[in-house]
Amino acid sequence: MQTFVISVLVFGLIILVHEFGHFLAARAYGVKVLEFAIGFGPQVLAVRRRETTYSLRVVPLGGFVRLAGTNPEEDDMNDPRGFNNQPVLRRMGIIFAGPLMNFLLAVALFSYIAFSYGIATPITSTTKVGDVIPGYPAAEAGLQAGDTILRVNDVEVILWDDLVRLIQKSPGQPLVLTVLRDGETVVLTVVPVENQQEPGKGFIGIAPPVNVTRPGLLGAVEAGARRTIDVTVVWIRSLVLMVLNRIEADIAGPVGIGRLVGQALEMGLANLLYLAGALSANIGLFNLLPIPALDGSRLVFLGIEGVRGKPIDPEKENFIHFVGFVLMMLLIVVVTYQDINKLGQGG
Repeated sequence: MQTFVISVLVFGLIILVHEFGHFLAARAYGVKVLEFAIGFGPQVLAVRRRETTYSLRVVPLGGFVRLAGTNPEEDDMNDPRGFNNQPVLRRMGIIFAGPLMNFLLAVALFSYIAFSYGIATPITSTTKVGDVIPGYPAAEAGLQAGDTILRVNDVEVILWDDLVRLIQKSPGQPLVLTVLRDGETVVLTVVPVENQQEPGKGFIGIAPPVNVTRPGLLGAVEAGARRTIDVTVVWIRSLVLMVLNRIEADIAGPVGIGRLVGQALEMGLANLLYLAGALSANIGLFNLLPIPALDGSRLVFLGIEGVRGKPIDPEKENFIHFVGFVLMMLLIVVVTYQDINKLGQGG
């Protein structure tokens, strides 16, 4: 139950920040906001303040900001404060503000982690193992944190990069590790698996020791921005590799993400905040993809309008977004079903 509540809060925060970005930009440009909603489906709670209704809906897995001048079936298409009557660049700014706020949330969360918990810098001048990831070949072979790897097969290793290089070029090949543990020599055999993030390269699930430093506020913000960029680059690279069929498609739905939230929660607040930051950055980037019903698709339509000098028929555009939304909901159902199956299989 705790994991469910925390998952809803994490989703809710990310969605709230995203929609708040659209809301702030619309207000800044003087566009009339009819409704600010968190979730989809029937209203659970609604409060009206001036011209805007603030609502909470049954399904807390999305949200929207409803602006005047966006629905041809309503009577506000001629409202001078309507979204449709704003210049193209202003409308693009309102759309882009949602993903932008997700990136800013990621920066804020990563900055808080850096400021409160410090920045961990890997120590690569040694082959001492700082951490062993459960479930990977190193842990299964009996390697432990604190072990120093002296040789891989018959090759002596002194620096961490030397060790990584030998592991990466040996996916699926048994490696004999000579390890120094508590003053005694131990020999272990490990078989690297293929790294899903770097196809063709071996991975055994170890990390070097780290040196933790605590930056000042500006240093923490800089670290938070760098981490947001790193997370975004990894997501883009993984997406490209999936499209090219270089790695297996691994998409998590609400249940799968809930499981990740539960695991992060067990590991402490810093891990939970890190996951929330990564999710926020990924959702911001995902929303910029040119997929119907997402912000990226709306930006594409506005770009076409800017080039043509006239808008696309709003009814046709809304129909395309509606179809995209339905397909996305079906995808969420399918992925959720797969997530539930994985839970049942213990995978």
